[in-house]
Amino acid sequence: MVDNRIDLKKEQQATLERPGLQYSFMARLFFISFDLLTGSKTTLFKVKLLEILAGVPYRAWEIRQYQKLSRCYGNDKLMSRARRLMVWARAAQDNEYQHLLLLHEKITAEKLKQPWFLSPLVVRLMVFSYRLFAWALAKFSLRRSIGFNAEFEDHAERSYAEFVREHLEWEEQAVISPLAKAYGEFANWADLLRRVSLDERDHRNRSFHFCGRAQDVVGYEGMPESF
Repeated sequence: MVDNRIDLKKEQQATLERPGLQYSFMARLFFISFDLLTGSKTTLFKVKLLEILAGVPYRAWEIRQYQKLSRCYGNDKLMSRARRLMVWARAAQDNEYQHLLLLHEKITAEKLKQPWFLSPLVVRLMVFSYRLFAWALAKFSLRRSIGFNAEFEDHAERSYAEFVREHLEWEEQAVISPLAKAYGEFANWADLLRRVSLDERDHRNRSFHFCGRAQDVVGYEGMPESF
């Protein structure tokens, strides 16, 4: 369960006011392609697809680091880094899956009809393509792969923060489902999605930490102590 002592509105505003990252060409191309597929407007369906893709690189890293542990068990320094990255990748993909379930529940509760880009065939093709991309990039450069993920997570954090700002009605929608309660105690859906945005910032920060860009980490009061 997440920490509810954080001022979520304050952190949402901090996200909206923070200067944007200078995304790499690869990241800009990905975001443009994603918008062409799903539309430029942020919707519950669009962020659901983001969450479906979000866990892919974490699974790729977990497998890669486990293989490294099996080969390099005599190198304590290498093993320590591989183990830390593997443990974080497992936790991050679990967190992204939790986001996915919450969004699916929200969409189901509102009885919204899913768009074509969430059809099983399209989702499978996108997941396969992104898995291949994530594997190839990690194979070429693990540091570059993690750096790309930091950009992905930064984009996700901003998308959620802007999405909540656009839907004032969520301030009045109570959170009553057991699944959402398991995630945390929230006064309304706006706060729950603000917390999801902050989770994405944590993933962004950890990605920058692991790819050697500690100067890009954005701290805040109440951020995970294990960082």
